[in-house]
Amino acid sequence: MSERTTGRTIRPAVDADVPAVRAVTDAAYHHYIARIGIAPQPMEADHAANVAAGLVYVTGEPDVLGLVVVQARPDHLFLDSIAVRPDAHGQGVGRALLGFVDEHARQLGLPEVRLYTHYLMVENQKIYPRYGYEFVERRVDGPYDRMHYRKRLTPM
Repeated sequence: MSERTTGRTIRPAVDADVPAVRAVTDAAYHHYIARIGIAPQPMEADHAANVAAGLVYVTGEPDVLGLVVVQARPDHLFLDSIAVRPDAHGQGVGRALLGFVDEHARQLGLPEVRLYTHYLMVENQKIYPRYGYEFVERRVDGPYDRMHYRKRLTPM
């Protein structure tokens, strides 16, 4: 089963994608380690378990260019991680993945998408509002100082 969003095929990740999921995630987040002083949480994730649980969706053939990790909650879809290979920036991969997340939430009957980003990942604080996300609150969760966002969706 695959879904097409803005001309890109986005499909559930399979076991064979786990090394690529790990590599893309590490490449996308590695440069933040020096800035925030700790590995970003997506780099520490159990990628194999997330793929096995059906939480990871990838785009790019034959090589994975980007991915999202999403989790359905009772009242929203949580966007746990979005990662795009640095050499694929500017090609619409992130935009397609964010569009997929919106459509996936609607298909599940969920009224909004929620996410957070580290306070020092200032680029993300500029990107998410451009895609309809509104800032909700800043909250410290353990070693992570996070900016929480939500996007309310219109029904299908």
